[in-house]
Amino acid sequence: MANLLIVDDDPAVQATIRIVLERAGHSVVVAGDGRKGLAIFEAGDFDLLVLDIFMPGMDGLETMKLIHQRRPQTPILVISGRPISWDANSTPDYLKIATKLGAISGLQKPFRPPELLAAVAGCLAPTRRSAPPSTGRAGQGESDR
Repeated sequence: MANLLIVDDDPAVQATIRIVLERAGHSVVVAGDGRKGLAIFEAGDFDLLVLDIFMPGMDGLETMKLIHQRRPQTPILVISGRPISWDANSTPDYLKIATKLGAISGLQKPFRPPELLAAVAGCLAPTRRSAPPSTGRAGQGESDR
């Protein structure tokens, strides 16, 4: 399967993502912040980066910008506990910002294992890399719409 780098500052989220993806056959490396994630990324060969947007220190957007400058072909799946898509009563459209920096797709925490696996598979699919980005939210997967 794929070699994945997970960058998230929440140990529980890291562990959950690791378990789900390793059970699916992927090789997973985890970093707890953007700086560590960038260092691990530069030293390794990863098929996909799963990146939390909001982290202390170097946030996901800054990390993504640096990664995209170094290896723009690397697919990135952004995740966040805060809204990542624009809503008239909410925050800026972080998915749109992340897409400009190199993200392919995004997931809103909390997400279910099938949603994570589908998003990872979509980001790894060769044809997906040229498709427009999408966002998933728990309870709003393709089958729920």
